[in-house]
Amino acid sequence: MTTSTSVRARLAFVALLSATTFYCIHKYRRLKRIKNLSLNPSSTSKANRGKIFFISQTGTAKALAQRLHELCALNDIAFDLVDPLSYEPEDLPKETRVLFIASTWDGGKPPQNGEFLVNWLAESAEDFRVGSLLLFECKFAVFGVGSRAYGESYNAVAKELSNRMKGLGGVEMIPVGEGDVDDGELDGAFQDWCDGVIRVLKGGSGQETNAVSQNGAVENDLEYIDSTDDEDEDDDAEGGLVDLEDIAGKAPSRRNGVVKVTKGDGKKEMVTPVIRASLTKQGYKIIGSHSGVKICRWTKSQLRGRGGCYKHSFYGIESHRCMETTPSLACANKCVFCWRHHTNPVGKSWQWKMDEPSVIVKGALDLHTKMIKQMKGVPGVTPEKLQEGLNPRHCALSLVGEPIMYPEINALVDELHGRRISTFLVTNAQFPEKILMMKPITQLYVSVDAATKESLKAIDRPLFADFWERFIDSLKALHEKQQRTVYRLTLVKGWNTEELDAYFNLFSIGKPDFIEIKGVTYCGTSATSKMTMENVPWHADVKAFSEALALKSKGEYEVACEHAHSCCVLLGRTDKFKVNGKWFTWIDYEKFHDLMASGEPFTSSDYMAETPSWAVYGAEEGGFDPEQLRFKKERHHHPKPQAVIA
Repeated sequence: MTTSTSVRARLAFVALLSATTFYCIHKYRRLKRIKNLSLNPSSTSKANRGKIFFISQTGTAKALAQRLHELCALNDIAFDLVDPLSYEPEDLPKETRVLFIASTWDGGKPPQNGEFLVNWLAESAEDFRVGSLLLFECKFAVFGVGSRAYGESYNAVAKELSNRMKGLGGVEMIPVGEGDVDDGELDGAFQDWCDGVIRVLKGGSGQETNAVSQNGAVENDLEYIDSTDDEDEDDDAEGGLVDLEDIAGKAPSRRNGVVKVTKGDGKKEMVTPVIRASLTKQGYKIIGSHSGVKICRWTKSQLRGRGGCYKHSFYGIESHRCMETTPSLACANKCVFCWRHHTNPVGKSWQWKMDEPSVIVKGALDLHTKMIKQMKGVPGVTPEKLQEGLNPRHCALSLVGEPIMYPEINALVDELHGRRISTFLVTNAQFPEKILMMKPITQLYVSVDAATKESLKAIDRPLFADFWERFIDSLKALHEKQQRTVYRLTLVKGWNTEELDAYFNLFSIGKPDFIEIKGVTYCGTSATSKMTMENVPWHADVKAFSEALALKSKGEYEVACEHAHSCCVLLGRTDKFKVNGKWFTWIDYEKFHDLMASGEPFTSSDYMAETPSWAVYGAEEGGFDPEQLRFKKERHHHPKPQAVIA
């Protein structure tokens, strides 16, 4: 062997020995650090503190993260609660323990506060220069918050986080946890996931059946069915009344015994205990497993002789004899202006246990009359008005959700018409085939919440990927109906009030008899919507928009009525409902029922009635019935509100 060869061999040996020594020392230090973390989880040194990131849009994920943070503290495990918007992702390789609570937003994307972090992880995982061991010292776990109704994008952000972290060498403590905000199981799923995380952090296994208590101790628990199958349902309604925004951490647990499955065809009930509690808190009376009824404030108002709603002014409805109900609390949209703040279920098809139409109608009438009886003795409620109120003559199928989803909607309408109760049904324009198969009803509405594909997606937040095609087909289906049809436009300032031309272009598709244009109703602050009072148009704004639309129609439509109190204006077709200079927007309800009973074909012109002068657009009454007593409240804390005759 030559001298040079011998030297090279020695150098190679020294290099190999040095590399091996460095690797062993590094491995030893890492194992020692992990062991120390397991043996001493209460260590509060900055280096050992973990991070809990919340990626949240509406506040639900943040609330869950806060709950996990408190649970870690009770178990003497040091974690910081972090908004990723204020975190530098370049520091992630320094972390040893990371927990993500991540919601999924529009189109499977992360909410705004998590965009940068998620994108950084994705870019790093795809960058060959970074390598697959960037996060090899980091133990992590992910819990996703989403809605199964959105199909393939359900908890997409949580799954992506898990894959990206693993792709960069992170060690996943337990599988991704998934919570559905719509099925009433979010609390139970999150608690199960938390139990697994705490067990691992305490040095145990994520697969153990022991549960971590809220006071920090690990205790034995009874075995229970831990299932995320769609057939599962809560069996315990205890825990107080909650709103959707409060479900995180307050919903009844599914861990007390075996999960209940609905008897019969095996389908679950639409209204879970959590949803029932939420809607009941808001004043809804739940009928069976998927229907609801609620007394309207205008029903109370006209019972007291203080005026009716805009439907009284536009169509002659007796508001104190109107029952507001729905056979389906579920909806296929999550509109930004939803009055119910999305406490109702969502879905793209009927997948629940179904109650009979006769049961729903009887239940609605019974519950409605009970609420009417509670008005006895209220100032202004006369015995005559109370008796009339106990005999409803009208049903507004527009309470909440999508009534046309109910498979037996035609039979339900027959039940109502058989009692000579007229029907107004509102559909959200996502089920065109259902519109086509509908039997005649008194008046059929389609909600036209926006006039372009982009704004409709932003405002209605529909579940269907082909929502625009469904919307257009719904308008076409409306055109096929022979009875009264209506476009309902809800104006949201800053969202859809600039789409005048686009709205007008929709007129020719459905050719509705009427177009209701109403300013959005502000229902208070909600984590599910960014709307404020700035988005609510004045009545003058609604009038100007309506007049401009009518002008574009070149006489096909004119402004017919208004109800200033509701910030609502009605356009009517002049060729059908303006006769000899007079409007006929009101309905002859008895004539309608006679036509229905005859079994002969009829059209909207066959049961119209003349509109009273006080309801016509431009009248000094502004759509307020002069036979009612107008009650005005002072806005300056006046001790006694002033009552005046309109």
